[in-house]
Amino acid sequence: MAAAPRPRQIRGLDGLRALAIAAVLVFHLRPASLTGGFLGVDVFFVVSGFLITTLLLREMAEKGRLNLPAFWTRRARRLLPALVLVVVTSVSLSLLIGEDLLVGIGRQTVGALTFSSNWIEIAAGSSYFASTSPQLFANFWSLAVEEQFYLFWPILFALFLALVPVPRRRAGVAAGLAVASALAMAVLVRPGEDATRVYYGTDTHAFGLLLGVALAFLWASESVLDSPAWRRVAPAAGPAALAGLLALMLVLDENRIATFRGGLFLGSLLTAVLIAALLPGRSPLLGVLEARPVTWLGQRSYGIYLWHWPVLLILTALLPAAALDSPGHWLIRGLALGLTLAVSAASYRYLEMPVRRRGFRACLAEVREAVTGPVLIPKLAAGAVGVLGVMTVVGIATAPEKSAAQQAIEAGQAAIESQADSGAAASAPARQVRADAALDRSVPEGGEITAFGDSMVVTSLHALEDRFPGIHIDALSNNQWKHAAGVVGAALAEGRVGRGVVIDYGTNAGVSDPEVVREVLDMLGPKRLVVVVNLYSHSTFIDSSNALLADVVADYPNAIVADWNTAIGADPSLLQSDRTHPDIEGALLFADTVKAAFEELAARS
Repeated sequence: MAAAPRPRQIRGLDGLRALAIAAVLVFHLRPASLTGGFLGVDVFFVVSGFLITTLLLREMAEKGRLNLPAFWTRRARRLLPALVLVVVTSVSLSLLIGEDLLVGIGRQTVGALTFSSNWIEIAAGSSYFASTSPQLFANFWSLAVEEQFYLFWPILFALFLALVPVPRRRAGVAAGLAVASALAMAVLVRPGEDATRVYYGTDTHAFGLLLGVALAFLWASESVLDSPAWRRVAPAAGPAALAGLLALMLVLDENRIATFRGGLFLGSLLTAVLIAALLPGRSPLLGVLEARPVTWLGQRSYGIYLWHWPVLLILTALLPAAALDSPGHWLIRGLALGLTLAVSAASYRYLEMPVRRRGFRACLAEVREAVTGPVLIPKLAAGAVGVLGVMTVVGIATAPEKSAAQQAIEAGQAAIESQADSGAAASAPARQVRADAALDRSVPEGGEITAFGDSMVVTSLHALEDRFPGIHIDALSNNQWKHAAGVVGAALAEGRVGRGVVIDYGTNAGVSDPEVVREVLDMLGPKRLVVVVNLYSHSTFIDSSNALLADVVADYPNAIVADWNTAIGADPSLLQSDRTHPDIEGALLFADTVKAAFEELAARS
């Protein structure tokens, strides 16, 4: 039987929750300001693994057994009320607003209510990192991972104690399992490919929870955490771990392979060290972590996490589109933050805490009594809940299968494939560049231009054909810069590249290696006019990718950057609801931006 940790109240953990939710909020409200703010989720994982295991150890020590139904009932009281309210409210509001908010809402709702969002989205082929529709409950994946832990870990807990009877070894075994989970993530992730599977997967993203488990076992036994040496080191270790964690949040990026090959694990490890430093109860960080505003935020962090993403998407769809960092952009972000805090506080006070304290039955009895009483407000509230339920069902039943952006991409891709199948490209080959010819700086005609790219070129197909009649398109929606050399090389070998070239890759993942861009420009040679289109979205990689493209292209006199970022940034209302791909008018602006780049390049002496 395991010994229970001595203190029942663990100081500073609400402060850590506040740190975690603050990081997530900054990351989602303005990703470029804290590119590694997603580490807040991993902080939550470590705290949850530590607390749940500590509670289980205490119950085993005090009662000699675990009451699993009581444990799960407490978890349900804690988690379900706010979750259900967020789901029915968000779906109902999205039904009224329209746009693409309801795409995939059926499976998202099932995932939210069954704590399986991560696996359902993996099975559906969804992408956390590159989506053509705004997923209303995209943030629920991490709740699913935690809730699966709450469900299965108590069942395995007693077996774990029996299989590892030596208390001191339990922490080592749990830490070993954490390392195995991190290694699985590192092995399965592929550079340049979507990382949703390893990021969402409970198996590959359980290391934070398991490090929390290891720390709980370490604290429950006579270990280094009880030693005078640790008590001397802890006051310095805590601030050092916090500084390291904040530094990681500043430098990590969801598009860097290092994030998944050690970055997330290191953030979780630093969180475990930070918690361990708080356990003696004398950390210099406690003054900040236990400040009233910080504690207030941490206590409501669950509701804030639930509400913030749907609120942001709904407001973004409801209010006029605004350029990044414009007053309108900050108005939307400010309203989203204020509304999130307000509804989370109300939910915490009037829904979550009453259910946690009195239970479902007592609260339902009080509701029935209030509704049948003489006061009007409870009746109106009950009626509103009923309306939300009906609207949720209607929203799920009438939800579109695909977003407008996805439909545009598929239509453009089908048109490109149809042209290829009909032999249109072969019947009118691109006018070739003679090896001994001088660089012709005149603006190329449509038949002299070949456009390579991803979904941006695909969705702009008809606009490009309108502005450049006869243009040759070689684009595939999921292509990235890593595919560019192969695609361009094949086209060169087949004589399908004219003297004017348009290149637009990186919409989904940006570009981090300048050599992949140089390789393509070198292949095209100095006798062609090359327009490289830069990127626009709210993703964290935009600024660095655009800077890289500008630096590389500057070394090639025959190449120029078409500044799509500035062009569409001046009027983002011309984008689809995914805030990345252009609508019909936006596609014309895209083509005009390319045309202006060719004209500027032609004007160079």
